[in-house]
Amino acid sequence: MARARAAAGAPAIAAIPGSAPFDAPTVDGFRAAHFTASNGVEMPYRLFVPDSARDGQSYPLILYLHGRAGLGTDNLKQISGGNTYGTRLWTRPDVQGTQPVYVVAPQASGDSRWDGRDSDELSPSAEASLELVSVLTKQLSLDTNRVYLIGQSRGGFGVWDILSKRPSLFAAAIPVSGGGSPFRARCAVEVPVWAFHGELDPTVPVERTREMVAALRAAGNPVRYTEYAGAGHGIWESVFAEPELPGWLLSQKRRPR
Repeated sequence: MARARAAAGAPAIAAIPGSAPFDAPTVDGFRAAHFTASNGVEMPYRLFVPDSARDGQSYPLILYLHGRAGLGTDNLKQISGGNTYGTRLWTRPDVQGTQPVYVVAPQASGDSRWDGRDSDELSPSAEASLELVSVLTKQLSLDTNRVYLIGQSRGGFGVWDILSKRPSLFAAAIPVSGGGSPFRARCAVEVPVWAFHGELDPTVPVERTREMVAALRAAGNPVRYTEYAGAGHGIWESVFAEPELPGWLLSQKRRPR
């Protein structure tokens, strides 16, 4: 597990508009802060800043959306437990040494969802998380052509939903054990996607991802899809141990749209 440090001279979380320090210790390089979105959503979040971050250098950003187990206000569950795999892969020294990358992990509270379900609008939590990304982009000099979206379970639903409604924001996406609207999937035809699901998932039927993959492919997106034979819902460890995943994601750049 990476034990990275925030770099001396790296931008401070307290300087981010709408953010304030969160009374919690840094965990594996993930600093804690709190964001108040314009829609009123109060959102704790964790931010990993690469050791090599300096003013004038721009690095990619990964937006990570947790599953149901990450819900709360403690600003910890979204990077703990099953969410450890999806956040710590990108902070490993070998990954950071090849491509330094910021990772932001917002935390939704109550029974909030990242997806807007049948609505044409984003969910309040998704809207708040994208606003957070927007202010981070301005404050941290991020590479706006390399913003990536990852989510598992409830967060996987969020990935599919956000991609279909705001596809121009992202260079690539990784939805895990989720689902969405096949009808809206065509809106993300230009976004590289690598989707994952367990064949015997009892929580979210594997058909939910199969439908999205089929819809994207029919629209002309050569989406990558990995289905784990005999696996259930909690496939996080297998997904984020895929050896090609870091290189695939971080090589993607946003296409002009």
